Amino acid sequence: MFQFKEKILGLSEFSKNVITLMTGTMLAQALPIAISPILTRLYSPDDFGVFALFMSITSIFGAIITARYELSIMLPKSNSDAANLVVLSLSIAFSLSIMLLIVVFVFNDQIVSFLGNTDLKNWLYFIPLSVLLTGVYQSLNYWSNRNKKYKRLASAKVIQSSMKGGANTGFGFLNIGAIGLIFGTIIGQLFSTLLLFFLVKKNNNNFFENVSINRMKQLAKKYEKFVKYDLPASISYSLYSNMAVVFFNKFFESAISGFYFFANRLLKVPFSFFINAFSDVFYQKISTTTDLNIISKEVNNYSTKLLKFTIIPFLLIVYNSYFYVGFVFGDEWVDLWKYMYIFSLPIYIALILSPYGHVLKVVNRQEVSMFLHFSRLLIIGGYFISYFFIEYDFIWFLFIFSILEASIHILLCFFVDKIIQNKKTSTNLVFRVIVLVFILFINYNSVLNK
Repeated sequence: MFQFKEKILGLSEFSKNVITLMTGTMLAQALPIAISPILTRLYSPDDFGVFALFMSITSIFGAIITARYELSIMLPKSNSDAANLVVLSLSIAFSLSIMLLIVVFVFNDQIVSFLGNTDLKNWLYFIPLSVLLTGVYQSLNYWSNRNKKYKRLASAKVIQSSMKGGANTGFGFLNIGAIGLIFGTIIGQLFSTLLLFFLVKKNNNNFFENVSINRMKQLAKKYEKFVKYDLPASISYSLYSNMAVVFFNKFFESAISGFYFFANRLLKVPFSFFINAFSDVFYQKISTTTDLNIISKEVNNYSTKLLKFTIIPFLLIVYNSYFYVGFVFGDEWVDLWKYMYIFSLPIYIALILSPYGHVLKVVNRQEVSMFLHFSRLLIIGGYFISYFFIEYDFIWFLFIFSILEASIHILLCFFVDKIIQNKKTSTNLVFRVIVLVFILFINYNSVLNK
């Protein structure tokens, strides 16, 4: 009877796995959206600016905490080798976290001076803990993904979001500023990581049976490309992704970072449940093949689905923001719509092109990924440096930054299409440029005419 019903529904294993993860992620993401009007009345744009800076630093170090070996957990044929890679990733995470804690203790004043925000002085000590939890969670996440434990992953996402949201709200009523947002995030990380750990331990009693230092060394050598190429690429990508928050905090003010961070959050969160769920299952699916035709087909199919399902909701959320942000989020956030308009362009382009992030790992071309990410970092870094030599109008400075980000996303995906010999490379490029110009035209006219 169950088989018959499943047949009628026509659900493939891929679709069922996506739905499982999507449901959990949707619940996890619904809470932050639901409580956002409360949080914006408990925390100011300045508080969110400090929190954004904390999260940016954590994200940068989180990108290197496992030396990217967690990505290799999906690849071995045997679970025994995968388990060795999990332990290798965890060992590196613990070692680097201790080193980071020592650096924070010794160079606290120098770090605060470089970042230009004294509010972070006492909270820098929590960065190593948050980074460690990131590394452990990532390693257990990939192990669970490898073994298709999607209900476990969905549960972890819900727990993390629930604990974080509850803690953020509770601390907000204590009127302790940005530290409430920071503590809430760490609490969410801690509970979700513990949940994954205990579930992995429960379902894999013999997990450590075949783990050995010698085998970890052999596998570290076998997958050394992740360290040689994917790690520098990840560092470049993380620096590039978080450069704006650090720049705005140091050379403008925390409130600007707060608006930028919150605009990104409002635009990404409603769609991340759909995209993250697809992305996890998509990576698991393409990691089982090296056939470029199959990979190209899956990339095209996935990108098309993302565009089809997200374009109308995305435009509605962005272009109605002028009318609802002040009412929903409070008077302090009345200018938020401008940031949503401006940064919707690169955010949406990145959303619909998200499958490309896994492709180069699967085809073992991490050196290309490193080059592309490093090039992107140089371009954006060069643009920020130009701020000291060119008298930009502030809105135009943000607009050009937005255009650069979106254009770079499209160019990177063009190069990936070339590498995987995608038959639709030229068609994809033309279509994406049309989408970019269309959104840019609307944003430009909307911001300057209101």
